[in-house]
Amino acid sequence: MSKFYFAFLLFLVAAQAFAQKYKVAGLVTDEVGKGIPGVTIQEMGTNAKGITNDRGVYLMYVHYGNATLVVDFDGFDKIEREIKGIGTQNFILKSVGKTKPALIVGSRNLRTTRNDLTSPVEIIDVKKIASLNGQFDLTQLLQFVSTSLNSNRQIGADGTDNIDQISIHGMGTDEMLLLVNGKRRHQSALINLSGSYGRGNSSADLNTIPVASIDHIEILKDGAAAQYGSDAVAGVINIVLKETINGFSANANTGIRKAKYNRDSSALDGLNYNASLNYGAVIGRKGFINATADYNFINHTNRSNTQPDSVLRKQFGDPRVYNGTIAFNAALPINENTEIYSFGGYNYRQTESFAFSRTLLKKDSLYKIYPNGFDPVVSRNVEDRSATIGVRTKWNGFNVDISNTYGFNKFHYKVKNSLNESFGKGTPTSMDAGGFKTNQNVTNLNLSQFYDDILQGVNLAFGAEYRMDWYSIFSGDVFSYRTYDPLKRSGAQGFRGYSPAEEIREKRNNAAGYVDVEAKMTNRFSISAAGRFDYYNDLGSAVSGKGGLRFSITKELVLRGSYGIGFRAPSLAQQYFSNATINPANAQLVIPSQKVIARSGSEAAKALGIPDLKMENTQNASAGITFSPDKNFAVAMDGYYIKVQNRIILAGPISQNDRLVGAGLKQLNIDEARFFTNSLNTSTAGVDLTVKYGAELGAGKLNISVGANYNTMAIDTIKTSEKLEGKQTSYLNRRERYFILSAAPPAKVNLTLDYTIDNLTFMARAIYFGKMELINNYFGKTDKAGKVYTEKDYVDVYKSVIQTDVSVGYKFDEYLSFTIGGSNILNVYPTMSKPYKTESGGAWDSVQMGNNGAFFFAKVFYNF
Repeated sequence: MSKFYFAFLLFLVAAQAFAQKYKVAGLVTDEVGKGIPGVTIQEMGTNAKGITNDRGVYLMYVHYGNATLVVDFDGFDKIEREIKGIGTQNFILKSVGKTKPALIVGSRNLRTTRNDLTSPVEIIDVKKIASLNGQFDLTQLLQFVSTSLNSNRQIGADGTDNIDQISIHGMGTDEMLLLVNGKRRHQSALINLSGSYGRGNSSADLNTIPVASIDHIEILKDGAAAQYGSDAVAGVINIVLKETINGFSANANTGIRKAKYNRDSSALDGLNYNASLNYGAVIGRKGFINATADYNFINHTNRSNTQPDSVLRKQFGDPRVYNGTIAFNAALPINENTEIYSFGGYNYRQTESFAFSRTLLKKDSLYKIYPNGFDPVVSRNVEDRSATIGVRTKWNGFNVDISNTYGFNKFHYKVKNSLNESFGKGTPTSMDAGGFKTNQNVTNLNLSQFYDDILQGVNLAFGAEYRMDWYSIFSGDVFSYRTYDPLKRSGAQGFRGYSPAEEIREKRNNAAGYVDVEAKMTNRFSISAAGRFDYYNDLGSAVSGKGGLRFSITKELVLRGSYGIGFRAPSLAQQYFSNATINPANAQLVIPSQKVIARSGSEAAKALGIPDLKMENTQNASAGITFSPDKNFAVAMDGYYIKVQNRIILAGPISQNDRLVGAGLKQLNIDEARFFTNSLNTSTAGVDLTVKYGAELGAGKLNISVGANYNTMAIDTIKTSEKLEGKQTSYLNRRERYFILSAAPPAKVNLTLDYTIDNLTFMARAIYFGKMELINNYFGKTDKAGKVYTEKDYVDVYKSVIQTDVSVGYKFDEYLSFTIGGSNILNVYPTMSKPYKTESGGAWDSVQMGNNGAFFFAKVFYNF
């Protein structure tokens, strides 16, 4: 019977295929003749359809010579047409009036394009780069596409192994604002405590947003606190979600690394596979919903077998990652002037990282548990969710946008393959270590109106924002943190859990108002100005301002520039995080001392005279020139300057041996204390260059793009508390300064070529990472003979390197396409150091392109 049903099914499929015998093709354009990609042309009453390519061309087969075709694309009038046996059917779609703005980051003028802005904005076509590149998650995709962004995957960096933090122009990871569809995105609950960069910072987690849900990304490379508030110090990333309504599409990606320095001599490791499903459909007459489900798995890599005489970690490499996400974007027009919109998603991620290797002496009572030593495994479970709901309408000529956005992030630690040595026999080997979570709720009211009868056009925008933030730390189980025997190491080995003494729950409120004006003074000269007032219930008020201008020397040659003052409020994690490590006592009845990260306002902070945190103050300036003589060639060069005063750092440690404040720490039984404080003034300057060229070459199209960034940062001042005056080297020693100054390569250049001929696309890319220097663990120490290490010993120089990527894509038809390729195909690694020297405990810190070597991949895309 089953064979009968199978044969019957084949018959139906074949009958359906043969029934579609009339070939129809054509072009779909807008009113000005520009081809519209991604438009679905449906045969009424059947499932036959075609989808336009990048030029607006489609091809399909219909069942009947008098078939009726339906073209219904968001933002345009619907067309229904009977073909009457004619195989060429072209469609001109007329746009309809919409309340939904086509905003671009950095402007609130609905008529503004990237070419009208006074600040540089980079726009990344995610669909195109995702189909040709070997990175499956968002942050790594951006790392190898944009030269202004930097996101080194951290190894051996505590919770930061779980999040690929990202920065603009080498600034702090919390000095960049993330927007989704123009709305503020919440940060991760994690605060970075170790790793090569981002120490003391929190950051947004871009990998909670699936690549398959994104239409494009806008990167504003200029300060924008006057427009968006806190965090927009170095720039803004705006992720624009898909609105397509073309039914189902799916893609499956897989890749694996060429294993080098793998301890078990495997030829391959780091298996990565990813699958996503995207669905878009019409709601009502002109509404839409677009939803995405995504799953990404990354297996461990191991690069620990470098120097047999210098092994701190038998397992050194990427963590194992399980990452599942759902996301949606929707809008529903209520009438001609009003629509309701919503977007959001849910992400759950689990990672497993190996901590530094441990050994036990044979005489130890716990030796039998791990006779060959052990590598504790630290697991982090991350739960992230967000939801935005809003209304766009028109009122007295104003475009009005009212919205509410809620975000939540929870970071939960668990430890296995571990023990609590101080408990002795019977110690558990797996423990819950606690964690932290953050919530954010933002309510916005935005109004804008364009006055075409003033000058050559003026756009006025103003609005208000009310934001609430919560932060909390929750404790783990008692074995993860408690000391049972003061002479032995306490808590979970690999990661000591959070105790009830560290638990906290705090809240902050922020109210703000802004005004934003963009004016076209003449046909060649435009200006912009924005001002914003913020009030925080615990920090006080801040005023931000920004002004910009744009001058067209000719139609092809344009000058632009801006200047602004702004601020960044400390995160609640920087204000309220605390942590303690217990040192074993040297004798019975002696209370063990602690190494602590002291909470702002705590007794330890008061003993050191550390004031409560306040806002960072910022200045931003940019100036650039663009030249685009025709549609095939464009050049842009922009210089930038960022000055931050009272920049927040994780300072210390200050020891109880300190002559001035040591007694106060000793009374609190603290051996060493670190703390967050406004101590740093920095200046960052650099240049961004982009060149794009396209030309017909033979029967195909060649595109060449060059992106380059030169960046330099200087520490101007290190300020101390009055009690610690003159102790700048204790606040921030040279090693810690280099971690700040080397957050990004001083030079990064990306040369990409892609060539499309018929259904084939070839891509080749070379990425140059400039030389970097870090101070290693030998700094301030002596060798076995008691000789102080010299600068040659403690400065690790990572020489400049070039990563080479290639891929080939083939499009079988409108439905199926396939890509194969490799990233870092020459298997290049950064300059090798020694594990005993580095922060990571491996042969490299997290610099340049990372230390995992070549990655080979395949991708399949299918439109149902």
